[in-house]
Amino acid sequence: MNQHSKPGIIQSLRYALNGCAKLFGTERNARIHLAAFVVVVAAGFCLEIDRVEWMIILLASGAVIAAEAMNTAIEGTIDIVHPQYGEKAGRIKDIAAGAVLIVTCAAIAVGVIVFFPKIKALL
Repeated sequence: MNQHSKPGIIQSLRYALNGCAKLFGTERNARIHLAAFVVVVAAGFCLEIDRVEWMIILLASGAVIAAEAMNTAIEGTIDIVHPQYGEKAGRIKDIAAGAVLIVTCAAIAVGVIVFFPKIKALL
């Protein structure tokens, strides 16, 4: 492929799947988020959450995993551009990690709002 041509949709999908495989294959935090997602999906089926709850849970979970992927990409880019430690590089990495924390806290709040009443009703 020359530098001016764009990959087709199938090749683009392959690149994206390869990126997901690299993310989950190399990043511990991404695997933790994926495991949490599996638990949340299992809980959703067990507690029979409704269609709207599913949409909200899936969006929140997807946002967490996407934020983790972006954080990983940002940190990798910073490591290439500025391999030695620098205060500005560290600041950028910290902010990217903070973004993951913010989205994760919001997703946890969504989970509590969706699942707590259902768990409470079972007890």
